[in-house]
Amino acid sequence: MARPTGNVRLKAARVAAGFNSQQDLADALSDHAKRMGIRGLSIGARQVRRWESDNPPWPQPDCQRVLAQLLGQSLEALGFTPPWGTDGLNSAPGQHASVTRAAVSSRLPGVPVRKTAASHPAIVGTDFHAVTKSHRRLYWSVAPAVLHPAVQAHATLGCVLLREAAEPTRRVIAAALAETYLLTGRIEFFDLREPGLAHETLLLALQAAGEADAHLLGSAVIAHMAFIPGWVGDRDAARERMTAARTYARRTDASAEFLAWLDAVEAECETRCGDTRTALNLISHAEDVLKDGDAHPSPEWMDWFSPARLAAFKGNTQLLAGHLPQARVTLLEALEAMARGEEKQRSVIYGDLAAVEAAAGNPDEACSYAGQALDQLALTWYATGMDRVREVRRALTPYQHERCVRDLDDRLYDWATTVSALSR
Repeated sequence: MARPTGNVRLKAARVAAGFNSQQDLADALSDHAKRMGIRGLSIGARQVRRWESDNPPWPQPDCQRVLAQLLGQSLEALGFTPPWGTDGLNSAPGQHASVTRAAVSSRLPGVPVRKTAASHPAIVGTDFHAVTKSHRRLYWSVAPAVLHPAVQAHATLGCVLLREAAEPTRRVIAAALAETYLLTGRIEFFDLREPGLAHETLLLALQAAGEADAHLLGSAVIAHMAFIPGWVGDRDAARERMTAARTYARRTDASAEFLAWLDAVEAECETRCGDTRTALNLISHAEDVLKDGDAHPSPEWMDWFSPARLAAFKGNTQLLAGHLPQARVTLLEALEAMARGEEKQRSVIYGDLAAVEAAAGNPDEACSYAGQALDQLALTWYATGMDRVREVRRALTPYQHERCVRDLDDRLYDWATTVSALSR
């Protein structure tokens, strides 16, 4: 008789619960999620098939809750292996199962607590953090699909080191691990367009920040989590997360730049939810905060924000509000103020300038800016920048028979660009 393959534990639990097919389980999970009050969770047979494969992916947090409650077993008992491993998560025998259940019920994956007395010298924390800093710098120039697995592997190492380190080295490692998970989540959301994966990864970042007792880092993680519902128009969820992010920031000495960035994040979420007036008020407040300044320095890991990027946020909001002349001026000023190392954002600004000209009925200028965005993307890939170019091309549909639009199509759909976009 052939040996069973795949995740036989989940298969057995499914059949034992009366779900004869993967589609039956998928339907039951989706229905159960609604009864649990989990909005927007839809599980299909394809997802169940992945869970029943030889290497089942660790389910997203909401899926963890529904699976565990519907089938009445822990995730490990259902054949899943958590990304942080299964050995030595707790110092006392028998503690692992209870911690796992707690993690599932709270929708928060566990970051390992210390297993033994210190087995690493203090320099280990310093060295681990040095690699974290290097990955952070590489993000601005290395293709995200190439960098992502390296950063993930670094996080795995951090989890192992965290188990085995004592204070104060443990706190150094935990903070660096939080930064690593934050970078991973940023890549997954902004570059790989995997919001589900980003949500789960950012939860790990938040837990690691808690282990380090790093309130400002926790605030940054939660603010990034606000992007996820904000970009799909879930205003209530985005606002709730921004309230939490601001609460964490109040617990420590946040710089003016950090507080302005929180305003910018909330402004982008409000813009995505259709409230450009509130968004512009938030941006105006951020500008005042930056102008007034304060004595607190920004953390070194906050390398994703500057006055020029705030101007880019503002220009995009003005564009979506229909304030085309103002948007054009703001975006040109943002482009001029961009510093070296901000190339990814440069492609977004070119895309927004192209959108301004398309909305103003200037197809030649729109195509010119879109072409400059493609030039930048050829050097530094950024999914958000490519999204802007595609939005412009859709806006240029009334002009699609003009030479400039056909030339743009030739660039947008040439061999190199098409293969590059689909491979990332």
